Amino acid sequence: MNNRNLEKAKDQKSQVVVITGAGAGVGRAAARQFGEAGARIGLIGRGRERLEQAADEVRNLGGEAVVCVTDVADAAQVEAAAAAVEKAFGRIDVWINNAMATIYSPFHKISAEDYKRATEVTYLGTVYGTMAALRRMKHNNHGVIIQVGSALAYRAIPLQSPYCGAKFAIRGFTDALRSELLHDRSKIRLTMVHMPALNTPQFDWGKNHMPTRPQPVPPIFEPEMAAKAIFWATSHKRREVYVGLPTVRVIWANKFIPGLIDRYLAKVGYSGQQSAQPTDPASPDNLWQPVTGNFAAHGRFDKYAKPGTMQLWATIYREPITIGLLGAGLWAFWHLLNKPERQRRLEDADM
Repeated sequence: MNNRNLEKAKDQKSQVVVITGAGAGVGRAAARQFGEAGARIGLIGRGRERLEQAADEVRNLGGEAVVCVTDVADAAQVEAAAAAVEKAFGRIDVWINNAMATIYSPFHKISAEDYKRATEVTYLGTVYGTMAALRRMKHNNHGVIIQVGSALAYRAIPLQSPYCGAKFAIRGFTDALRSELLHDRSKIRLTMVHMPALNTPQFDWGKNHMPTRPQPVPPIFEPEMAAKAIFWATSHKRREVYVGLPTVRVIWANKFIPGLIDRYLAKVGYSGQQSAQPTDPASPDNLWQPVTGNFAAHGRFDKYAKPGTMQLWATIYREPITIGLLGAGLWAFWHLLNKPERQRRLEDADM
């Protein structure tokens, strides 16, 4: 390990990290990832039992943890959680806004109250978390805020209008705030990490108005890949990180053929998000209250989920890959330029 990477490893080991939505899914996987690095972690979520389980995992992996039972849609609760973490660990270095809520439904079937709630959790929860983090980071002019985004922050899909709208809003809010921080010459850094379809409990407890149980649109990836990207983003200066080739394809395709994608999703966007299993009308959802049960990082799609992708590897090692390709190109160019000289010398030697 070179000196630069060694310093980064030391920094991450002593970091104080806050993760919202830490009880399950990507947040739970991220808690483990930072726990393995020995970080001190504030775990924020609504379900105390799952947060305590996550805290035990973090401690067993070598980190420290404090549990903060919090509804991120309530600004006062988020502020109180931030204060509790700061009191326990002295500061906050990294804040990860990951908490989300969604509704699987055509727009016309969603009540105003439910739409507002999903937006408050996903979008305003990110705003409130960013506010609480900045209040503390500004004292030292230091810190990293990670917004967990999605390919759906660039390309919306049917049946998830509250979630897509919130992710679009997070991207706009983050871009505006980033410019303000640059204006103020702040050293606090903002990064959005955009995810593909992930195998999380989101599809087991999201509110559902469809006749069958929801599913992520394949290809599906395990949440540990998302956690690895988040962990990496905290120590590397990137404006945005695209995770998975499907994310890259969706974002770039929407820049050029959005109308064609509208029509494509009108045909396949409904069936692609519905499994063959019928919906249980008595099944609880987590929109207003946390759902009890044995949920952790993974959802029910382990059989179909991929552990990782070469695209993320290429993203992480973009600089050395670029340098290597540039070096190979220069060598090939030099070799081509000197080919006539080598040819002439060979002919001279044969005379």
